[in-house]
Amino acid sequence: MFEKLETLQMASAMAVHASARQNAVAQNIANADTPGYMARDLPAFSELYQSEAASGMRSTRAGHIGADHSVTVGLADRANPGVMSPNGNAVSLEDEMVKAIDVKRQHDQALAIYRSTMTVLRASLGRA
Repeated sequence: MFEKLETLQMASAMAVHASARQNAVAQNIANADTPGYMARDLPAFSELYQSEAASGMRSTRAGHIGADHSVTVGLADRANPGVMSPNGNAVSLEDEMVKAIDVKRQHDQALAIYRSTMTVLRASLGRA
C-alpha cells in the first residue's frame, strides 16, 4: 500500500538521478586531461521526471504492467561545452565542482522529501 505513494517514488527517482549525475561529474573530472574528451551531463531532473510521468504507464517487458517513474536517460555531451583547451578537452574543473555541489544538494533534497513523507506516515499511524 505505502510503496506506491507518488511522493516516495519521486524522492527515489530524484536520488537515482542525483547518483547518475554524480557519476557523470566524476567521469568528467577523471577525464579532465584526456585529449578530445567532451564533458557529459544529464538533463535536469524536473524535465526527465515530467516527461516520464506524462508518458503514463509503460511496461519494460512482456507481462509487466505498472507505472515506472525511474529516470532512464543516458549521458549526453553538453550542448554548450564552453571554452575548450588546446588539446580539444571541454572539461572545466571549476564547473564540475559547482555541479558536484548541486548534485549533493539534489540528493539531500531527495532524502529530506523521503524523511518528511515517512514522518507524516508515522504520525498518521500514531507512531510519531
